[in-house]
Amino acid sequence: MPEISRRAFGGLVGGGAVTAVAGTTTAAEAAAAAPAERPFKARPAASGKRPNLLVILGDDLGWADLSSYGAPHIRTPNLDRLARQGVRFTNAYSGSATCSPTRFSLYTGRYPGRTPGGLAEPIANKAQGLDPNHPTLASLLKKAGYATALIGKWHCGWLPDHSPTKSGWDEFFGNFGGVLEYYSKLGQLGTYDLYEGDAEYKDLRYYTTVLTERAVEYVSRDHDKPWLLNLNFTTPHWPWLAEGDEETGAEIEAKIRAAKSQAEVSRALNHYDGGSVEKYTQMVESLDAAVGEVLDALRRSGQEDNTLVLFASDNGGERYSYNWPLSGEKFVLLEGGIRVPSILRWPARVDGRQVSHEPVFSPDWTATLLELGGARPDPAYPLDGTSLAGYLLRGAELPERDLFWRVRANRALRRGDWKYYRDEKGTDHLYDLGADQREQADLAPDRPELLAELKASWERIAAGLLPYPTS
Repeated sequence: MPEISRRAFGGLVGGGAVTAVAGTTTAAEAAAAAPAERPFKARPAASGKRPNLLVILGDDLGWADLSSYGAPHIRTPNLDRLARQGVRFTNAYSGSATCSPTRFSLYTGRYPGRTPGGLAEPIANKAQGLDPNHPTLASLLKKAGYATALIGKWHCGWLPDHSPTKSGWDEFFGNFGGVLEYYSKLGQLGTYDLYEGDAEYKDLRYYTTVLTERAVEYVSRDHDKPWLLNLNFTTPHWPWLAEGDEETGAEIEAKIRAAKSQAEVSRALNHYDGGSVEKYTQMVESLDAAVGEVLDALRRSGQEDNTLVLFASDNGGERYSYNWPLSGEKFVLLEGGIRVPSILRWPARVDGRQVSHEPVFSPDWTATLLELGGARPDPAYPLDGTSLAGYLLRGAELPERDLFWRVRANRALRRGDWKYYRDEKGTDHLYDLGADQREQADLAPDRPELLAELKASWERIAAGLLPYPTS
C-alpha cells in the first residue's frame, strides 16, 4: 500500500509504535502493539510551570534498532512504552553522520560547520572543541533559571580548555572523549576517561550501569527549579561489551596499555575482531533497561507529568545495526547514516499514541527546548533549527524549509520528500523519499531542474559555513 502523504494526513497523527516492514513483524505482533489511530490535537497547559527537560542520547543507535521502529530481533519494551506515551518521529535526523558534530548541532542549535570544533568529524585530539564562549542549550537555559547537568558522553573537547562545566552545565559526570572501554574507562587518547566535574572519578563497573545510577540520583532529587539533564549513553557504541563481559574488556584494556601509537589505541577500541548481532542486541536491550530505570525514578519522584523526555541517537547505526529499509550507515549522508529513532513525551501537554512524519533534525530540538524553557537565543549566534513548539502544542504547520548536511565531500539536503545527495565520488543524486526511502531510484536524470534548484540551495547554505582545514 502506498504511504499517505504527510500533508494529506495532517503531518501528526495517531499511530502505532511499529513501522510495518515486510517480513520483520507479524500481523499479530503489529496489531497488538499498535493503538487506534487518531488525529493530533494539542491540549491546553495543565499548569504554567516550565517543563523539566530530560534529553537522552543513544550512541550509534540505528534507525530501526528499536522494536517500535521495526527491529525483528531486539526487544525494547521501555522505549516502546515511551513511544506509546508520546510522539514517535519517523523522519527525524541527526545533525551530522558522526558523533561530535551532531552534539555540536544539538548543544548550539546550529550547523556543525558554524564553529571550528564542529569541523572535526569526529573530534580526535585536545586541540579541538566547543568554544566555551559560544552560547549553548545549557547556558541559555541556565540564564533563564534552569539547573543544568550532563551525564555521560561529552565529546566536544578535552580539558583543560573544554568541558561541559565551561559551556553552561552546572554539573558533569562522564567521559570527555568519543569512546571508552566500558570497564577500565580507558578512552580514545589511551588514558583514563571518567570524570566528575573536572576531576577523575574511579569506578570500574560497567559504564552503562554507572551512568544509570547517576541519572537516577539526579532525577530523584528535590529540585527547587526546573532542570535540564543531558543523559548521553555510550551504548551501543563499540567496543562490543555487555554487562558481564569483563574478560573481553580486560583484553581490550591490555591492548590499549600496550599501544605505542594513537592508531593502535583506536584499533583496540574499534574492536574489529569482536562483536556479533547477538552481542549488539544485548547492548541495545541494556540501553533500553537503563532508560527504563531512569524513567521509573522520574515517575517515583512525582515529576513525570511535567518533564519533557526526548530520546534520540547521535547518528545512524554502524556494523551490527538494523537499518532496514534504509541504505548507508554512520559516516555517510545516506538515510541510514543520519535518520535516527526519536521519541518525545510530555504528559502535561502532549497526548500519547501518536506518530509524526514531519522531517526534523537536531537543531530543531534545541530551538524547541529553548522556547519551551523560556530562554532566548543569542542574536549574535542565530539558530539554524526551527522550534517545533507551535506544531506540538498548538497544531501549527511547520514552515517549508530545507534540512542541510555537509560531511567533507558528502552533501545532502532534504526539502519535503525530495533529497539531494552527493556521494564521495562527486556524483549528484535526487531521491523521492516519499516513494523510495531506500534511495535506490535516482531521479536526477529525470528532474534536472529540481536537482539544480536543491543543489543551489545547498550551495547557498554552505557558503555561510567555515571551510574545512586543508591539512
